[in-house]
Amino acid sequence: MRRWLLILCLLAQPVLAVTPGEMLSDPALESRARDISQGLRCLVCQNESIDESHASLAHDLRVLVRERLVVGDSDRQVVAFIVDRYGEFVLLQPTFGGANLLLWIAGPLMLGTGLFVAILHQRRRRQIADAPPLTPEEQARLHDLLQK
Repeated sequence: MRRWLLILCLLAQPVLAVTPGEMLSDPALESRARDISQGLRCLVCQNESIDESHASLAHDLRVLVRERLVVGDSDRQVVAFIVDRYGEFVLLQPTFGGANLLLWIAGPLMLGTGLFVAILHQRRRRQIADAPPLTPEEQARLHDLLQK
């Protein structure tokens, strides 16, 4: 029973696509490469990091990250290099600025607008419901208008 539980636990872990041939011999650089690649989106899969993706483009990006680290780039320089090359879409967590600021603000702004419209609608319905009933003369006039 324990063996099956262990197998299920191992299968439940995300399978990383990094091959031994890609790994750097320096453990510190490899750790930095893993940290960077977990924050970069696979442009083919779009819902996985390049660390998890088996796509050939993800492989190329993992190799590129490692090459930039070996050259001596900092983590920010590596990410900036890839963003310059592929655009901000490559980031799994986009930045809070520039054109993305509109996207970050659009959701709350639309929610606020929807709440404002709903409140106005409810007020208008209350005003209609609170209006006094028609007088007999108004009812007769309405009846005459509807008959024509």
